Amino acid sequence: MTIQLVGEIVETSFERGISQYPGINDEVHLVTEVDLSRIYGVADDGQITIGRLAGAESIPVRIDLDKLVTRHSAVLGSTGSGKSTTVSSLLRSICHSGGGALCSSARTLLLDIHGEYAEALKSVATVFRVNPSQDEQPLHVPFWALDTATLLDFLLGPMSEAAYTSITDRIQSAKLSVAEGVAGVDVNAMTINTPLPFSLKQLWADLVDPEYKTWADQARTQPALDDEGDPETLKLPKYRAASTNNSAPYLNSAGVLGIRRQLTQMRSRLLDRQFDFMLHPGDWEPNLAGKAEKDLPELLKAWFGHEKPITVLDLSGVPSQVLIRLIGAILNITYEAMFWGRNLPEGGRNRPELVVMEEAHRYLGRDAENPARDMVQRIVKEGRKFGVGAMIISQRPSEIDETILSQCGTLFALRLSNTADQSKVKAALPDSLSGLVDALPVLRTGEAIIMGEAARLPIRCRINLPPEAERPTSGDPKVSAAWSRDRDGEDYGRLAAAWRSQYPKWGLKQED
Repeated sequence: MTIQLVGEIVETSFERGISQYPGINDEVHLVTEVDLSRIYGVADDGQITIGRLAGAESIPVRIDLDKLVTRHSAVLGSTGSGKSTTVSSLLRSICHSGGGALCSSARTLLLDIHGEYAEALKSVATVFRVNPSQDEQPLHVPFWALDTATLLDFLLGPMSEAAYTSITDRIQSAKLSVAEGVAGVDVNAMTINTPLPFSLKQLWADLVDPEYKTWADQARTQPALDDEGDPETLKLPKYRAASTNNSAPYLNSAGVLGIRRQLTQMRSRLLDRQFDFMLHPGDWEPNLAGKAEKDLPELLKAWFGHEKPITVLDLSGVPSQVLIRLIGAILNITYEAMFWGRNLPEGGRNRPELVVMEEAHRYLGRDAENPARDMVQRIVKEGRKFGVGAMIISQRPSEIDETILSQCGTLFALRLSNTADQSKVKAALPDSLSGLVDALPVLRTGEAIIMGEAARLPIRCRINLPPEAERPTSGDPKVSAAWSRDRDGEDYGRLAAAWRSQYPKWGLKQED
């Protein structure tokens, strides 16, 4: 038998650390439920109940809410280990951190990559989706609130330094034209990334005209224009083709940046409806003059100021080629708002924000260019001081950037079978407790080893299961039952419509 000493009971309370070691021939006693209750069951202020002790299910397991949020956390587990249900249970426990009524000032932002949590959390969450159902809100992430370099990379792709500088100068001028009178904006100090609206359509029109323009006279005073373009509909202007023998029409040389291919891509992006949530964001889309019906305050209130404690951003309908940029933009909006408003009642210090990131290995890897990873690194390094906490959820911790995972003060390790993933958990444990990792491959579904700052000491816990109706839609299908029942009512037109609409309940919604 190998004994690992982690603490001692002094009078009636448990304390970590050893003040007096046992001697040879001292008696050894089996731990009783009374002892376990003293160790794990103390209900201090600021603690939330998340489950039951695996070895004694009559004893509740509590963790420190303050340290869970401010020191960041990670939920790690293989597919089918109960990860999504664990997260759903944790978030509900946080929402009811007082043990009873809903906490009116709790604030959590959940990035839901697969659309699993809308049904599970609908009673405590406001859900934003690209294609919303009746009780959900449309997801809009205004392009003008994004980092300008990230936006231009998505719209135009690679280009010369001269072209990039010219375009950013135009954006700066467009933002300056609407900046007068906007609260908090100093026109002498604003930057290209100041979140102010401007028209992408007008920017495209201003850039495309010099690229195609020809002149009817050698002095280049009369454009050889056959049909004017239209910025609103993204219609290209039509000029007569330039002559090749030094006669009219003449090529244009003023303002030409050599970006025809890039402008074709930009027009394609603007016309592609799958990007409407970002490039044509409803009331947040500026007109050609750069004026929008809604501005940044309405966006922040929609995400962070509603009555429910959880905001679910359902990103299941977001195209994969824009997902990492979009997550980076959402995290940037969240962090900047909490950071700059940290001393205000709505800011991060007075009303902290927990950002929960599902499927984190998809966008927090070690890629060279990754705006999402860069923002999460900033949050885990600096967010504690400004009231922004992170919870990383992943089935492949070995693929997550090491800087991010090392900053997670609390780990919830569910069943992990991959040795590389297990080593990540083992590295977070002190040498005296590394033997706990041996249990990771054999943990039951919904069972976790909790370790780190929010836990009194590492503990094997059965997470409280929410009712069936409040669990995420991530369970395995019942293959034997599904294959044995009769087929009826199949409609592949409905299946195609669900695919095209990017909404998995399309057929059900139509029938209702």
